[in-house]
Amino acid sequence: MVKSGLATAEALLLTFSAYAGSAQLAALPLMAAQAPLWLITLTAIVVNLRFVVYSVVTRPYFARENAWRRLWLGYMVGDVMFVKFVTRTQRHPDDPQAIAYYLGGACCNWLTWQIASVIGILAAGSIPAEWSVELAGTLALIALVVPLCAQRPALAGVAVAATIASLAHALPLKLGMLLGILSGIGAALAVDLRQRGVKA
Repeated sequence: MVKSGLATAEALLLTFSAYAGSAQLAALPLMAAQAPLWLITLTAIVVNLRFVVYSVVTRPYFARENAWRRLWLGYMVGDVMFVKFVTRTQRHPDDPQAIAYYLGGACCNWLTWQIASVIGILAAGSIPAEWSVELAGTLALIALVVPLCAQRPALAGVAVAATIASLAHALPLKLGMLLGILSGIGAALAVDLRQRGVKA
C-alpha cells in the first residue's frame, strides 16, 4: 500500500476500515493512477459483490442479533470463515453455538490479517524492490482462484475476466480491470443459470 503512494497513516486506516483484501488490491492501482473517487469506490463494490451472497446465506443465523451485533458480524465476514461456517451449519443446523463458533474463527482470522498487514505497511520501506515481493501476493491469489476453477461458472468467469482485462489494458484510469471484472461476473452468472436450467 505504501509503495502505491499512500502515507503510512492512510495505509493503516485503509487496512482497518476496509477488511477486504480483494477490494484493496483492486483499489490500490487506481489510487496510484489518481483515478476519480467514484471509480475506485465502484471497483471496490463490484469486486466485493460476493458479500451480498454471504449476507443472504448467513441471514437466518444473524437475524436474531441486534443491529450493532449484526454490523460487527458483517464486518468480520471473510471468505475462509464463511466457507467454514456454512459447512458447519449444514452439518449441525440447530447448533446453539453457531454464532460463537463463527465469531471465534472470524476474530482469529481478522487478527492474523491485521497483524500481517501492519507489519507489511511498516516494513514496506525497508524491503528492497529487487525482492519483487509483489509476486508473492499474485501467487497467493492464484492459489485461491485455481481450486475454484473446478466449477464451470468460476472457470468461465476467470477466463472471461482475464481475457477482457488483458485486451482492455490500455484503457485510461485502469478501466480495463473494471470491465474485466464485470464481464467475468456476467459470464459466471450466465454459465450458472444455464447449468441450473439444464438440471431443472
